[in-house]
Amino acid sequence: MTLTQLRYLVAIADSGFNITQAAERVHATQPGLSKQLKQLEDELGFQLFLRKGRSLEGVAPAGVRVIEHARKILAEAANIRSYAANERGEHRGRLLLATTHTQARYVLPKVIADITRRYPQVSVDLFASGDAEVLDKLDEADFGLISTAGSAPATSGVAVPLFRWQRVLLVPKAHPLAALERAPSLAELARHPLISYESSILPESSLQRAFAAAGVKPQIAMTARDANLIVAYVRTGLGAGLLAEMAVGELAGDDLRVIPAPPELPECITWAVVPRGRVLREYALELLHGLAPQVDARDLRRILEGNLSPDWPETPRWQA
Repeated sequence: MTLTQLRYLVAIADSGFNITQAAERVHATQPGLSKQLKQLEDELGFQLFLRKGRSLEGVAPAGVRVIEHARKILAEAANIRSYAANERGEHRGRLLLATTHTQARYVLPKVIADITRRYPQVSVDLFASGDAEVLDKLDEADFGLISTAGSAPATSGVAVPLFRWQRVLLVPKAHPLAALERAPSLAELARHPLISYESSILPESSLQRAFAAAGVKPQIAMTARDANLIVAYVRTGLGAGLLAEMAVGELAGDDLRVIPAPPELPECITWAVVPRGRVLREYALELLHGLAPQVDARDLRRILEGNLSPDWPETPRWQA
């Protein structure tokens, strides 16, 4: 049994049992991957996948535990490589961040630019998606960035609070809400079509819960993952845009008005989620500290290593 065989095994599972896609994922040939899988199954004495003809259809019952252990072994092997590279003072490699579109566009650019200037041999890959997909990507990513309405995300990883932020409304100057010299109530906002992030339509979203508590229902005219799209459709007159305050500064022009969101909408926190037990490369740790400068760098390292219980300082506001 080899690490290569285990890596191929996990790649097959993560590629939806598509051998061609799995081979591309691990930069192998399809015949080579199939051969390694057969050798592994021959050594173990049972099949790891359910088959229909030459195609794989799912994980065999006995293969479930094997894949679980293979993931742990590969993660520990990666930790050993990271630890060894840190000990050698080697600062080259790949940094994969799983993040939402808002964080990728408005939070990460300056911090990533600082890291790549200090470590020119490091390449950064961004996987931008929705919050749920960010957490699903943590098996591969160094860490992920997501936002929640206050409480820590439900994850087995270590969640580091980065900053707090509010939602704001963006409307054309002629919009009825623009005439208000205060934040609208949820009842007032419910009278107008709304354009917001795609998570807004989920029943468990903080927006839906806030409207339900107020006894009104929002008119969601459109959702999007990207703040630029929200603003583009606000300009068409489709509705009032509800988006993160980080995005507004660059996007609001002379034709639009920024107004506070209803106070009933809870404050949000952006978190960095690091897989528990993950050994980060020095450049990844520095990038994380750049996002959370309020946390002592030595304490951050000890917390991620499991040698110190998290006792985070007060989370700053985005403007700070």
